[in-house]
Amino acid sequence: MEAMLQVGVISTTHGVRGEVKVFPTTDTAQRFLDLTHVYLDLGKGELQKLEIQQVKFVKKFAVLKLKGLDDINEAEQYKGKTLWIPREEAQPLGEDEYYIGDLIGMDVVLEDESPFGVLKDVMETGANDVYIVETVQGKEVLLPAIGECIQQVDVEAGVMTIHLMDGLL
Repeated sequence: MEAMLQVGVISTTHGVRGEVKVFPTTDTAQRFLDLTHVYLDLGKGELQKLEIQQVKFVKKFAVLKLKGLDDINEAEQYKGKTLWIPREEAQPLGEDEYYIGDLIGMDVVLEDESPFGVLKDVMETGANDVYIVETVQGKEVLLPAIGECIQQVDVEAGVMTIHLMDGLL
């Protein structure tokens, strides 16, 4: 399991006072209202803790005023950088809910425990998520994240058990 969870990606600057526009990678941009700080990914495993001074919203984006970023020129260098929080500060999950970071890279097996592939990505859609799995044959298969298809998810073991519904291959 990941110790840090991604909450957003800085897409661009906002205004001239160092604010940044963040595309949320959480369920909702409103999540930023509950945060006092985030960790900026500087690359090569280096994180910088930044205090959130103000949060506002523009369409689907959160606009953050981060302490120490006071003009547009300073903020420019952070375009495309990801923002993280420690797992213990994450929102609690409901039953059959998982953090995407815990799912990616998970081994996917069939009901008879034979290997099927590896979960490569999660596509978030309106109705339900879709799991993108690379099969052991190297093909890409899209699996709906519904109870009929996803039988069991064991985050600790890193294994997802699936039932292949008719028409998925």
